[in-house]
Amino acid sequence: MIQKLIDKIRQTSAPICVGLDPMLDYIPEQIRKRSFAELGETLAGAADAVWHFNKEIIDCTCDLIPAVKPQIAMYEQFGLEGLKVYEKTVRYCQEKGLIVIGDAKRGDIGSTSAAYAAAHLGKVKVGNQYCSAFDTDFLTVNPYLGTDGVKPFVDVCGAEDKGIFVLVKTSNPSSGEFQDRLIDGRPLYELVADKVAEWGSACMDGVYSNVGAVVGATYPQMSVKLRAQMPHTFFLVPGYGAQGATAQDLRHCFDAEGSGAIVNSSRGIIAAYRQDKYSKFGAEHFGEASRQAVIDMVADINSVL
Repeated sequence: MIQKLIDKIRQTSAPICVGLDPMLDYIPEQIRKRSFAELGETLAGAADAVWHFNKEIIDCTCDLIPAVKPQIAMYEQFGLEGLKVYEKTVRYCQEKGLIVIGDAKRGDIGSTSAAYAAAHLGKVKVGNQYCSAFDTDFLTVNPYLGTDGVKPFVDVCGAEDKGIFVLVKTSNPSSGEFQDRLIDGRPLYELVADKVAEWGSACMDGVYSNVGAVVGATYPQMSVKLRAQMPHTFFLVPGYGAQGATAQDLRHCFDAEGSGAIVNSSRGIIAAYRQDKYSKFGAEHFGEASRQAVIDMVADINSVL
């Protein structure tokens, strides 16, 4: 699967993914009004507004990008109606030829991880049939429980040609509370990186492994170390734009050939119409604002590769 992602990045010359993380206040008023008029100010009405918002963003950007990353929490907050829209969004993106990185940060004891892996990446046996649930192409994984919590995901990657991105050094301000703690003289994130490289060695897909790593652009000095430490690990890079990281900050996440990473932007793209830079589009043309934000982001990142 990672080779498929690399090929899509090369085809589009866009090492980016759009984070489909729709909060209700990101959604223009005209969409919310229409959904609420039909379904009321209910969970179903909110989920319907999310769907119409997502569809416009996808339609306006799908020819420019290789992948999207829907954050499942933004859908779960609306209960079952939201999860239906999450699934609908995944399917629609795949129909448009996009690779879908499900951002769910799953990870638990072995049997529970196996169920998560089946739900998001693999298949579950129902009687004599094997059925797919969310069926995303990649999934983000939390490694806090160790190998027995990650191995079920790796096994599904091998069986189904899917991929995962394991949290190594995240972009949030308090990530260092645990991730930077020294253990035997080394920060915890480096020890996690060693395990990611080990897990990935059995799941290669060309030069890179189907077991990738989440490495935040907000800590560029650490990405230099991690790129050297994990030469065959593909990076999913959050933190660009709204979180403060620049193209210069994230360039060390890439390899010498300008490959090896994909950079996420969520509200910087899906809520671009609210930025002064794109205000000329207005809320009525929020999808076109998102398209221009993608074009600008691609040019910015490629300028340093």
